[in-house]
Amino acid sequence: MDHCKNKKYSGKNTNQVACDDCKNDGKQPDILTKKNLTIASGILFGLAYLAEFTALEPKIILGLYILSILAGGIFVFRSALNGLLKQRFLNINFLVSIASIGALYIGQYAEAAAVIFFFMLAEFFEDFGVERSRRALETLIKKSPKTAILADGKKVPVEMVKIGDVVIVRPGDMIPIDGKVIKGLSSVDEATITGESVPADKRINDSVFAGTLNLNGYLEIEVIKESKDSTFSKIIELVEKAQTSRAPAQEFLDRFAKYYTPVIVGIALLIATIPPFLFSEPFGVWLYRALVLLVIACPCALVISTPVAIASAIGGASRKGILIKGGRFLELLSKIKAVAFDKTKTLTYGQPIVTDVITFNGYSEEEVLADAAGIETFSSHPLSQSILEFVQGKGVTPHVMHKYLNVVGKGGKATCLVCNDLEHCIGNLKMIEAHSSTTEEIIEKVEALEKQGKTVILISEGNQVMGALAISDKIRDESKQTIADLRRMNIVSAILTGDNVHTAQYVADSLGIKDVYASLLPDEKVKKIEELKNKYQAVAMVGDGVNDAPSLVTSNVGIAMGAGGSDVAIESADIALMNSNISNVPIAIALGQKTMRTIKQNITAALGVKAIVMILALFGLVHLEWAIGADSGVAILVILNSLRLFKYE
Repeated sequence: MDHCKNKKYSGKNTNQVACDDCKNDGKQPDILTKKNLTIASGILFGLAYLAEFTALEPKIILGLYILSILAGGIFVFRSALNGLLKQRFLNINFLVSIASIGALYIGQYAEAAAVIFFFMLAEFFEDFGVERSRRALETLIKKSPKTAILADGKKVPVEMVKIGDVVIVRPGDMIPIDGKVIKGLSSVDEATITGESVPADKRINDSVFAGTLNLNGYLEIEVIKESKDSTFSKIIELVEKAQTSRAPAQEFLDRFAKYYTPVIVGIALLIATIPPFLFSEPFGVWLYRALVLLVIACPCALVISTPVAIASAIGGASRKGILIKGGRFLELLSKIKAVAFDKTKTLTYGQPIVTDVITFNGYSEEEVLADAAGIETFSSHPLSQSILEFVQGKGVTPHVMHKYLNVVGKGGKATCLVCNDLEHCIGNLKMIEAHSSTTEEIIEKVEALEKQGKTVILISEGNQVMGALAISDKIRDESKQTIADLRRMNIVSAILTGDNVHTAQYVADSLGIKDVYASLLPDEKVKKIEELKNKYQAVAMVGDGVNDAPSLVTSNVGIAMGAGGSDVAIESADIALMNSNISNVPIAIALGQKTMRTIKQNITAALGVKAIVMILALFGLVHLEWAIGADSGVAILVILNSLRLFKYE
């Protein structure tokens, strides 16, 4: 296919600044106009062809063919002319133009129209499959904090906040800038930065990031980075840098056309001129043979072979909830040797659940759950909902509590009306140790659970510890099979996550993943992706959050969890799993491999048939009608072979 040779690219989405060949008041040609003209060309061609079997006036049939050529040939002729005059390059559009004009000259009007229509159809397939724009940077910028409230209560743009300033953040507000807590306690949702589903407790001297959400509690933060240097701003910068540093791979047909078209035109000229002028052969005979050669050489089946295969594969993938944003990513998928997974909401559901109930000091499981639910009824902590849902599912009635007191960053306490008004506490180990007596057994059990990547909540009555609840993010049911499928395909799996080492290692061990990289910030994920690319050449990244956007665009193929993933991740990625089913990852890779095999088969068949027919035509052993039949036959075979990808399983 012929493409603009003066493109400026911005990332893998190949947003383009068109050259003069493509400009229309500063804009690229309207794809809808191209589509409409292609449809019109096809309809006119079909009407003219069918009319040949009727008693319709030949002039009317000829007019329909001419209109079909004009409708479909506008873009073809213009591109051929611009390529010749401005770029001094004989592109495939030039060959198609000469072939159609030659067919008209020798009276093969149907072939002239067919050459134009099928070529335009192939162009449209490619445009439809490849031209997909994404708005990752725009979405990131919209999500970034715009204002901050200084300690004196004045609201200012974040750009005006300086290092050393103190900003206040109320419950429910977004933290506007990177800094450290100098006053207050709260829980902060850091999913946009770390990908961690469980909110982080923040207290004095703890670091906080711009773009994260303060869930409860009042915070005063001393600024340690200006807005332009914040972690969130760094994400935007990394996305932009990763996009602009990556040029798209040249399509095979572009490379092929650079040599194919001039060679064919040159051979046709030699055929038309050498025998008549050097050997006194009839000019008309050899001109006819030259034009036949041009018609045969017109690469209709060849140019259709790739876009139809890609369009079929993309269409078939969409039926499975796999949105592939361009044909080039199918080619890249076929080369993947390693897949890096984010953990939260990718390999796991991102929904904390109670996994273990442990009892101490003779208390029953029902008593532990009833007390825990009774206290958590008053709590606004994100984990409280997980506990309440678990207790409800067990059919346990919560104890009635009163005099509830929230201890920010640690837990809560209340008095139980059904337990002799004893004070009950719920929270982390530090909270319970401050109000009750702990034993070596309890501490060892807590540490063992934490090594499994679980958050441990303890419950006490008076000075005795009643029990503990372990909360974890459940691993997706399909994760283990997905990793196994990739292993069978000789593809390495790795985990890249902002979670702690214990959590990441537990998930990795459960799924059989050896390469684990934990506690990573977005820029560190990018570095790991680069390391993996150096080791394995072609790497895919699967993620769902804003924090995954830089690594998604840095990888060879970025795959986003569509249903539950962030808009930024979906827009930044090359492939979106709209049903968030990661078992589609190996399916997508296998589809990429199958697509490339199909394209190679198509190209081999198209070139092989043309080579044979052109050799026969050179010696006058094949008539134009036979050549047209061979060309049409291989085109049909190529299309049928490609359409099989639509139902690939």
